[in-house]
Amino acid sequence: MDDPEFREFVQVHYADLLRTAYLLTGNRDAAQDLVHVALLKVMRHWQRVDEPMAYVRRAMVNERTSRWRRIGLRELLTSTVPERVGPDSTDGVAVRDELLAALDRLPVRMRTVLVLRYWEDLPEAEVAAVLGCSLGTVKSQAARGLARLREVLAEPRPRMAGGLLGERA
Repeated sequence: MDDPEFREFVQVHYADLLRTAYLLTGNRDAAQDLVHVALLKVMRHWQRVDEPMAYVRRAMVNERTSRWRRIGLRELLTSTVPERVGPDSTDGVAVRDELLAALDRLPVRMRTVLVLRYWEDLPEAEVAAVLGCSLGTVKSQAARGLARLREVLAEPRPRMAGGLLGERA
């Protein structure tokens, strides 16, 4: 397919889709695969798609869910953060790693609601449409997810042997 509109859509939105996919999967390679599969699906139906971003998000969520069902808990997620262009403080990386680790400990649907609602900044109604569930489900999953995220982030973190950066006790 050689549609200039589709090409432009991919060029404009690829980085945003990749970030969303990373938050859904917790892994850069899996995120790239997820975006590519979703874009292939939207490409096939491009002429009939009214809301391409909503369609791609829905395709990513559906693909992530079906992969999770296939491989379940055998998937190994890492806490490495994708490289970003521009300066980034060490504190920012540490906070992001901690948040991603906490997100990994949430159930897939709860994590998906939080990513779409707060990272993608979608309204609750749009999240419900993407997930194919009720508005009440989105609200309850978001509330429970935020509460669980707070609990996980409040748990004491184990210190590394030898302290930070090789400090001696």
